[in-house]
Amino acid sequence: MSRVLAIDYGQKRTGLAVTDNLQMIANGLTTVETKELEKFIADYVAKEEVSTIVVGKPTQMNGENSENMKRIEPFFNRLKKLFPDKEIIYYDERFTSVLAHQAMLQSGISKKARQNKALVDKISATIILEDYLQSKNKW
Repeated sequence: MSRVLAIDYGQKRTGLAVTDNLQMIANGLTTVETKELEKFIADYVAKEEVSTIVVGKPTQMNGENSENMKRIEPFFNRLKKLFPDKEIIYYDERFTSVLAHQAMLQSGISKKARQNKALVDKISATIILEDYLQSKNKW
């Protein structure tokens, strides 16, 4: 099989998570500066077999798109052009930052580490990926 890559897109930096080859386990991969994101993804998929790229879709509580969608949509469309052989999909990312902070609290991570926004982004991407996998009945 191949991996699934999840993206928690941010204006300054972006969190990434990836599955194992069996698409059973989601792991935080890294956080990259958003301006370097497309190059990072191109390099990653050149080395690893990735079948699906899941992009977190920021949605407000009322179901409408959040302000960040105006940056994500052009990125999403570029991904579709850059990787026509990959499945590129949106997945609802509501509450992922809150869940990431809760996970950090429950794991006993220090207050200083919890302030590391890059770590929050990577954990958020992992939560997006876990939710996506559960929705596909992979677990």
